[in-house]
Amino acid sequence: MKVPEWAYGVPPVSVIGESYCTPYPLELIVKKKINKLSSSEFQVFDLSGNFLLKVDGGVWNFKLKRVLLDPAGFPILTLRGKALAFRHKWKAHAGESTDDTSNILFSVKQSHPLQIKKQINIFLANNFKKKEPDFHITGAYTSLSFKVYEGRRLIAEVKHNFTLESFCKGKEKYKVKVYPEVDYAFIVALLVILDENDTP
Repeated sequence: MKVPEWAYGVPPVSVIGESYCTPYPLELIVKKKINKLSSSEFQVFDLSGNFLLKVDGGVWNFKLKRVLLDPAGFPILTLRGKALAFRHKWKAHAGESTDDTSNILFSVKQSHPLQIKKQINIFLANNFKKKEPDFHITGAYTSLSFKVYEGRRLIAEVKHNFTLESFCKGKEKYKVKVYPEVDYAFIVALLVILDENDTP
């Protein structure tokens, strides 16, 4: 049996944990549901319908807190954001953090909103003082679809399947393609952050 080329020699991208990296391309469906004005929920499935992750948190919440959970409801990651002059800054903490300075895995900073192409820069915990980000996201401001890069290496693609009907019902859907040996929980966390950044 011939093993695909992408199965060998691909440097892993493990930010939240190696258990979220697979040696093959992974396609995910992310469903967003707005339960009420102060609460939204994301559910993540693979193409076989297996439930992989869940994200809880408020909508239009000043504190901008989201918690990434595994299928058993165990907190994997806490996302904390601050809205500053039309731009958001986020920090991701391992587990269910209550301290804004503890267990930080990465931070996310948004480019200036007047740029034609938006770019989101991601800095790992050991790289906060450097100017060059470890990862970056590119996409148009008119769309929640985007691509994630590690340097020039494309590691994930997200497509927002927007319809007016789904928006009015408070239900939206994303299709996510995660490349081999890339932490899919990390990519889902970035998706949630970008979705929040684009929420009025």
